[in-house]
Amino acid sequence: MGCSSGAAAVDLAARLLRGGGRAARYALVLVTESISLNWYFGDDRSMLVTNCIFRVGCAAALMTSDGARRRDSKLEFLHSLRTHHGADEAAYRAAYQDEDANGNLGVALKKDLIRVAGEGLSVHIRELGQRVLPLVQLVHYGYHGVMGSLKKDAKPHVPDFTKAFEHICVHTGGKAVIEAVGRLMRLSEDVTEPARMCLHRFGNTSSSLVFYELAYFEAKNRVKKGDRVWMLAFGTGFKVCSLVWKSLQDSCMDADNPWTDCINRYPVKAW
Repeated sequence: MGCSSGAAAVDLAARLLRGGGRAARYALVLVTESISLNWYFGDDRSMLVTNCIFRVGCAAALMTSDGARRRDSKLEFLHSLRTHHGADEAAYRAAYQDEDANGNLGVALKKDLIRVAGEGLSVHIRELGQRVLPLVQLVHYGYHGVMGSLKKDAKPHVPDFTKAFEHICVHTGGKAVIEAVGRLMRLSEDVTEPARMCLHRFGNTSSSLVFYELAYFEAKNRVKKGDRVWMLAFGTGFKVCSLVWKSLQDSCMDADNPWTDCINRYPVKAW
């Protein structure tokens, strides 16, 4: 599941907490980057990239179904969506662990990855939009969908997801991925700022990346009570995962926030 495993783990925990009968009341979700030896020792450029962008990211989240703990909680979990595109061979092998010509094991990131991510995201947001977009945006989207089916040269309409969310945590897979998501969804640099700054400061933190972006919002005191947060993560396979939250309180800087010692220097001109 790669970088989407953090979002998938939260989704699994939420399902366990919602279970009936003797369902668990608390779930601790711990997500890390790969903790096994995955350094690539060869010279295949497609496999060398992962040596450069990954570091030692880690995050943990405590979730509960106990209503009495609501006033202690930061966020309320609203929706999740996971789409799997592994039936497409190109998508399946866009990021794939394999051996190079000399037998060195590594993870190859193909040039096709950006196209695969764009196509996967397009399918994903069509499904997600039905659940989260305001009525006006849904009507607008439906109208353009009908008109697009009548015109062969019509460009696909992309809903304005900033009308549904105050904060968006875009997958920080790399510069090209962030730019591709921004173009496809027509997001401003202000919206993609947390993703770009996380990549600049921490690299690709894999399964924990969306939590580093949430921490950026919190360090900047941008999250207010009632705000909606969208976490978007991509994973090998190819997978696209979304988590939707509602803030239960105004954000503040926690002592263990990873941005504590440097947030005053951000944002910077990353590229």
